Amino acid sequence: MLVVAGTLTVIGWLMQHLADQGMIANGAYGIATLVAGLPIIFKAISALRARVMSIELLVSIALVGAVAILEFEEAAMVTFLFAFGNFLEQRTLQKTHQAIQNLTEMQPTTATMVVDGQYQEVEIDEVDEGAVLVVRVGDQVPVDGEIISGSAEVDEALITGESKLVDKTTGDQAYMGSIVENGQILVQAQKVGEDTTFGKIIELVEEAQDNQAPMSKFIDRFAKYYTPFVLVVAILILLFTKNLRLAITILVLACPGALVIGAPVSNVAGIGRGAKAGILIKGGDVIDQLAQVDTILFDKTGTVTEGRPTVKSIKEYQEDHWLALAADLEKQTNHPLARSIVEYYEKRGQKTTADFNLPITTIKGIGIQSEYQGQTIWIGSRRVLTENQIELTTQQARDLQVIESDGQSVVLMTVDQKLVLMMGLVDQVRKGVKETFEKLKQSGIDKQWMLTGDNSFIAEKIAKTIGINQVKAQMLPEEKALFLEQLQNDGRHVLFVGDGINDSPSIAKANVGIAMGNGTDVAIETSDVVLIDSDFSNIQNARRVAKATMRNTMQNVGIAIGTVALLLIGVAYGWVNMASGMLFHEISILVVIFNAMRLLRMKF
Repeated sequence: MLVVAGTLTVIGWLMQHLADQGMIANGAYGIATLVAGLPIIFKAISALRARVMSIELLVSIALVGAVAILEFEEAAMVTFLFAFGNFLEQRTLQKTHQAIQNLTEMQPTTATMVVDGQYQEVEIDEVDEGAVLVVRVGDQVPVDGEIISGSAEVDEALITGESKLVDKTTGDQAYMGSIVENGQILVQAQKVGEDTTFGKIIELVEEAQDNQAPMSKFIDRFAKYYTPFVLVVAILILLFTKNLRLAITILVLACPGALVIGAPVSNVAGIGRGAKAGILIKGGDVIDQLAQVDTILFDKTGTVTEGRPTVKSIKEYQEDHWLALAADLEKQTNHPLARSIVEYYEKRGQKTTADFNLPITTIKGIGIQSEYQGQTIWIGSRRVLTENQIELTTQQARDLQVIESDGQSVVLMTVDQKLVLMMGLVDQVRKGVKETFEKLKQSGIDKQWMLTGDNSFIAEKIAKTIGINQVKAQMLPEEKALFLEQLQNDGRHVLFVGDGINDSPSIAKANVGIAMGNGTDVAIETSDVVLIDSDFSNIQNARRVAKATMRNTMQNVGIAIGTVALLLIGVAYGWVNMASGMLFHEISILVVIFNAMRLLRMKF
């Protein structure tokens, strides 16, 4: 529709001013007015039925009047400019329901139930509370429940956002959607379907998105008073002067074309400037909300940290090639800590891992085991020690305590019941995080909270590193969202930054949700802003863009209203007619556009 109206308007202008084909020009103008004008008229009628005098009513009366006095060019221009402004705003709206669909697709659809000692694969809807389910390597846990038998290493990133595998054994809780990486467990269902933690994540995202009504645009609030005022002025002029053309001229010239396009073009320019810096801002409403933010909540893993552990400490208790052997064995697994050990060895030795051609056996809940030159090799968590009844020397015990107290994840390597290698791994803090938080505080975001599913010790240590003193640890997704909602109820405008599926309810519920570009699809879909290159400093840059865009919008509003005021004064004194008035209108529109384009040159 917009393309047709724009093309016909251009054709009409060319026919009228270059080819001197007035009839063809008026025909093109007329069709363009009809194509772009009917939706405006229908919207004005709908608003009137709701007893609202919208800006569409003013535009409708103006275009009907322009046609009545045979000013087809003005009618086409007015309707096209108005339709173009609406188009620009609609282009910024994002589809959010796809995120819920993506979440739903991640739910387990089947489960393996234990019935009379036999395994039966059933649909997830057939599982009731109290049922006993077996979950093997590679399977998703289909319910929330208690582990009644077995042990395993479980990836709970879907629920807690933490990339580190969690050791689970009898008596521990298992959550729907988590994945068993090593081992096998029997789980007795306590919560199923929508009652599970993962089910609540979906429910929270859905609820938050349903409650995200678009904020009232300035132009709508302005039109509430401006439209009836202009109509009254035009009617009074008609009554006192009996001059229909003058009254219609007032309506046409009072139609704020620059105002209609001013806000959208500023938003588009601001969004474009953000995109050039790797900041994807999803619409004008987001810019408005982002400029008002005074509180920031953020996840830890994958947000302020890289989300990829690296080796920080290493203790070698025998001078041999055990690190090379460990790297060779670990490269056969897909465990995140294993990949980090391989990377560490290759960087330290500036060479690839050796090829010992040793088969490995994965031991559930512990690690891996292999044989080398008649010796038994174990690599894994602290359970390696208890499994093989290994006693540490005083120095080794001290080393282990130091590494663990530093918040590092420990990987041990034993050879024939002797500890030969101890490694501590940590997730690195992103560059510029501390500086960004300081700048955000200086810009008015004085409340800064880190919310994480990790343990308190590690959370406090990371918080101290980045200069944050407000931390909440060991939080589930619904607890994060509830805390966020409490802050909003206290009148805070909350920005939430995260990267995982577990963050998506909070990202969706926040006044502004920011997702790191390396995060999950769901977090990116539900967010208002995406940091494409995961540059943490772009959080501050995004807010600067938002504030600059809001200032630019208000400047454009001033230009638009000032132009209309000057034109009406000119008409009153006989200095301006409809043709010259439309020329000034078009000039004001160009001024507004050029003013908005300044945002594209904004420096960080």
